[in-house]
Amino acid sequence: MEAEADGVGSGTTTWRTTSIEGEGTRKIYTTCGFLDEKTADKTPGVVSSTFVRDGRILPPPANDCRPDETPPTRATLREGDLAVVLVRRVGESALVTPEHAGWTAARSIGIIRAEPLIVRWLHIWLQTPTAKARIDEDVTAHVEPTISLDTLRQLLFPLPPPDVVDSYHRAFSLIEEMISLYRETARKAVALADALHDDVVSSGGPWEARPLAEVAKPKTGKGSERSLPSPALEPSADVIAPKDLYGLPVPHVPRFRLSGPAGVGELHPSGTIMLSTRSDGAHVAVLSRPATPLRSVVAIRPAEDEDRWWLLHELRSRSSDIARAAQGQNNREISALALRRLKITWPDRFSRAEFHRAAGPLHEAAQLLACKITTLHDLRDALLRDISARAGILREPTGKSAKRSAGAPDPVGIPAPRVGRTGHESGWHPEYRRIHE
Repeated sequence: MEAEADGVGSGTTTWRTTSIEGEGTRKIYTTCGFLDEKTADKTPGVVSSTFVRDGRILPPPANDCRPDETPPTRATLREGDLAVVLVRRVGESALVTPEHAGWTAARSIGIIRAEPLIVRWLHIWLQTPTAKARIDEDVTAHVEPTISLDTLRQLLFPLPPPDVVDSYHRAFSLIEEMISLYRETARKAVALADALHDDVVSSGGPWEARPLAEVAKPKTGKGSERSLPSPALEPSADVIAPKDLYGLPVPHVPRFRLSGPAGVGELHPSGTIMLSTRSDGAHVAVLSRPATPLRSVVAIRPAEDEDRWWLLHELRSRSSDIARAAQGQNNREISALALRRLKITWPDRFSRAEFHRAAGPLHEAAQLLACKITTLHDLRDALLRDISARAGILREPTGKSAKRSAGAPDPVGIPAPRVGRTGHESGWHPEYRRIHE
């Protein structure tokens, strides 16, 4: 790791370079947890690396009790601490709020405790491309990417004046609050459409149970992410791998992380439903622009465009049935052939049209909010690059680091539910349902 000058000029201010080790233990205290990951993910009141995502700690599920009133240990989190991921998604961090104060950190979590100014700044700095590039240099990967607490202590970082830190903290806090608000509003819009669908199904009408093949055309994607050629300058199109559909809060994605030459596979038009599976159920999204599915992703096009929303919610309500039709490890291999025989509820044309008129505006709102979230992510990324540039050490993370933090959530990143499922699964990742229901 190269060393920078003690002072870095930016306009009329100077950002001095320091490290946790350089500030001393009296100013910055660091430690890590002691529970292993498997035990942590099954124990209420424990924060592991899998629960630190998108700059926050996932809220405790309603069915998880708070930790017992036991004497605090070195691994007990306090409000204002910075929890840093040391394993798998190394360098990702979250500020500890009152909601998780008193919880215990797992071994995969490093704890940084200092005055609010330093903690807030480190939370921001660790998200910059320069910090990610530096961390990537020191990551070891005997089994999975790992960084030691000692390496974190020695990591150099610029420290701006307090007023600059306060300004950035306010900006990033507002961006995170807006993203959270938009995500929750979009989720509720889709949940309302789910409820409208359930109401129609439970109304007791003389609805048919028809095979999917009679009302839609499913087609399995081809190829893998590894074999994907580099996209030509023009034209290119979105390419969808199974993991890109996992963990979506709503079934709308403005753009996917992969792209390739437009002729690399069959290009499906906007409005097509994309579906993949794993052991927790089916995961779906509706295309907002043309895209090509890879292997284990099925493109489903309804015979009539006006049946799109009914078909989407039917697939969400049949999540468990669809997963059981999949093959392979963790039920990740789904095919169009397996889906063709899936029985779905199919009301009369009038009822489907009524549902389309009711659900359409809800999905339009969710899709608009998803686009706004993407814009806010772009704004945050631009600010992070600006911070690196102002510090005079703009660097980009390597391919491995970029891959770890790319678009779609890590398919094994969010832990499985700690309790049995409810029996009514909508096709969302279970962690999102556990958090908000």
